[in-house]
Amino acid sequence: MGTKFKGSKKEVQALDSFIKLKRASESLSSRLISEFTKWNISESQFGVLETLYHLGPLCQKDLGDKILKSTGNITLVIDNLEKRSLVERVRGVEDRRFISVHLTTEGKKLIEQIFPDHVKRITSEFSVLSPEEQDVLGKICKKLGKKNEPTAK
Repeated sequence: MGTKFKGSKKEVQALDSFIKLKRASESLSSRLISEFTKWNISESQFGVLETLYHLGPLCQKDLGDKILKSTGNITLVIDNLEKRSLVERVRGVEDRRFISVHLTTEGKKLIEQIFPDHVKRITSEFSVLSPEEQDVLGKICKKLGKKNEPTAK
């Protein structure tokens, strides 16, 4: 279903593409995220665990930036993971104002259980696209995502 908007050809094409992208993204996310309920974690909590697992400890702001969450939201996500002993906040030794978020042993065990199946489900979902189509999609998404980022000087 495309847009019913009656604008210029350029506007209709952009809106139609946006609707298709949004619907595909929402549909894919809902299928992938549904598995998180059996682990009693949210998509944001999974994002934090996965990011810490692959990148190591990060300060809260950098963690929020990585998973595209606001400062207030990432605080709540980390609070909830900390209550479950899946992450811990660690104050810097030299600068006690600096706090980094670390995976606990329990958090590492959980993400190591969840992540392989998550990768399999993503691989299955993307199998409808050829490797070349996946490459093109990746480039298009990157181009859209970086459109308004300042260029390096």
